[in-house]
Amino acid sequence: MKEKIVIALGGNALGNDPESQKEAVRNTAQNIVDLIAEGYQLVITHGNGPQVGMINLAMDIASKNNTDIPEMPFAECGAMSQGYIGFHLQNALQNELRARGFSIPVVTLVTQVLVDQNDPAFQNPTKPVGAFYSSEEAERMRTKGFVMKEDAGRGYRRVVPSPEPREILELESIKLLLAAGHVVIAIGGGGIPVVEEDREISGISAVIDKDLSSAKLAEQVDADTLIILTAVEKVAINYGKPEEKWLDQLSIEEAEKYIEAGEFAEGSMLPKIKAGLAFTSSRPGRKTLITSLDKAIDGLKGKTGTWILS
Repeated sequence: MKEKIVIALGGNALGNDPESQKEAVRNTAQNIVDLIAEGYQLVITHGNGPQVGMINLAMDIASKNNTDIPEMPFAECGAMSQGYIGFHLQNALQNELRARGFSIPVVTLVTQVLVDQNDPAFQNPTKPVGAFYSSEEAERMRTKGFVMKEDAGRGYRRVVPSPEPREILELESIKLLLAAGHVVIAIGGGGIPVVEEDREISGISAVIDKDLSSAKLAEQVDADTLIILTAVEKVAINYGKPEEKWLDQLSIEEAEKYIEAGEFAEGSMLPKIKAGLAFTSSRPGRKTLITSLDKAIDGLKGKTGTWILS
């Protein structure tokens, strides 16, 4: 194996509904298997914003229309999204691997991530989930008790608390699967958020940022590289302005300076930069690549993407 890589898939690698997702992950699988063919050992993580919002909304409508159907807690909706997205990714990867003559097992692991129930995030929901809404639609959603915020100029979305990941509960299982040569899909949607009280684990309504969870996973499985995939090929400063500048690499100090200056949007690039900083600074020699899915191999070869280096 060349390197051990944790690859965090962005929303553009997935679809917003079952049919579009099956089509999207077929293309995603081709790019991921390209990395496997290059000899990289992979752990794959992914977001679940549109999917968990869709599941939560569907269950909410069902419970309102039929009193015999209970409301579904948000943590359970996250678990459903892990299975649904993981099935599509696992199936597409297996088909692509077989088509190329590889015999490599692929497994999706339902993954819980421990958070602190006293995390300040619970007092300030920020994580966008579900569909985009106009300002008028968002106002109607607020009357139902949802917190709605504008998302990087793309419309309004429901937001939920996004606590820091503290511990990946299935970490040892992930390590064992990797050691056995499996491609592992884990901590989908950042992991199912759980809290511990009196030695008992239980789910809580929140969404953990998948990039921060991916950084923690990459650190704990001793990965060489974290790849955070997004819709753009590189990170930019002064994004969308006449003085826009695309970056080939960032030192830890430069990234911290740009964060302080407010260069990165909270709902899009900021958590990716923070995750990259967390992983890159966790041990000398570790590095993070931020790029688009179709440019991942070129990025690893130093031809494109933005590297966060120590």
